[in-house]
Amino acid sequence: MTRLRQLGAVALLALAPLLSPAAFAQSPAQNTLKIGFICPFSGGSADFGLSARQGAELAVEEVNRAGGFLGRPLELVFKDDEAKPDNAQRIAEELISKDKVVFTIGFCNTGVAMRAIDTFQNAKHVLVVPVSTGTAVTAKFPAKDSYIFRMSARDAIQAPFLVEEIVERRKLRRVAIFADKTGYGEGGFKDVSAALKERGLDPVYVARFDIGVKSLVSEMEAARDAGAQAIVSYTVGPENGVVTRSRGQAGVSIPLFGSWPMSFRTVWDTAGSAANGVFMVQTIIEDSGNSRRNSFILGLNRKLQGKPVPSLMAAAQSYDAVLFMFQVLLQAGFDTSGPNLKRTMENMKKPYLGVVATHDGPFSADDKDAFSRNMIFLGRWNNGSIDFAYPADARRSAIASKKSK
Repeated sequence: MTRLRQLGAVALLALAPLLSPAAFAQSPAQNTLKIGFICPFSGGSADFGLSARQGAELAVEEVNRAGGFLGRPLELVFKDDEAKPDNAQRIAEELISKDKVVFTIGFCNTGVAMRAIDTFQNAKHVLVVPVSTGTAVTAKFPAKDSYIFRMSARDAIQAPFLVEEIVERRKLRRVAIFADKTGYGEGGFKDVSAALKERGLDPVYVARFDIGVKSLVSEMEAARDAGAQAIVSYTVGPENGVVTRSRGQAGVSIPLFGSWPMSFRTVWDTAGSAANGVFMVQTIIEDSGNSRRNSFILGLNRKLQGKPVPSLMAAAQSYDAVLFMFQVLLQAGFDTSGPNLKRTMENMKKPYLGVVATHDGPFSADDKDAFSRNMIFLGRWNNGSIDFAYPADARRSAIASKKSK
């Protein structure tokens, strides 16, 4: 019996005393349980949007092979937001009002998410964010009232982590910031600046740029001339590739650090060997020390037919989001209303053993972010692959990390 079948059987036994025979008789047996899924499947952010989709699809395939939810197959209702904020509200309304999804998983881009979250909140419809890390996404509404949950490491964790690495561990105090002009770049710029300010520092140079920029060579030269000892980049994959390539073209040897999108395959495809030694925040790095993680990666590789994964983090966090919510559904029983799902997520009875992390009570009435600071690592580009920057982190990662209380 698979882990999912075991989980379903145990949950049904636990629910049986609470449900009348009539409730079982009225339960729909064959119609699908619809789950909304919003990410960019086209455009410049498709690299991590498609990865997120592939991870979610893999999870749903596993659930349905194991019998679905109380006999009902899960069905993902996909919406391509194209990474365009103007699409966000319309898509959210379609999923809730027209498609009648039970809950929604979605958003890769912070600026897109911010245009839609009011729609989910006002409808009391649970939104689980598996990719977007902008701090504002889970900060807009009071936590006790919020229907916006996140299963990715927010930038309020990532930015201080990077600044601590640079300033405290490496003793580099002159930091330049490269950030795009989207909501994501703006939020990251503010978070990095705030983390520097806590240490009595200001950035020595700031470069702001549009999505689609082709060269930042002159900006790299300006950062060097300003005396920068380290550079922090806050943008998405293709633009991180431009940042990295431009650093090489300018002959700048200043250490380069990025938030998690620095790990996208497009960075290596754009910058090639110039990316070697570039650092980034990660929640998961491919390794051989964790059996659950290895099983997931093998399944993902089969799905991609051996092609490189554009974003392992996006795929893995979306996979975990689907299976975590399946566990939520099992605990919630037949009441899949938004308010009951919210209450259930805030009071989980059993841990979810994920491929990225062990989520044991990840949410509460006062906390809608599943990741804490101890659950992230520093990764590094090494000849087309992402390695752990520190061997101790590789050993620590063999045991899926768990949120600190």
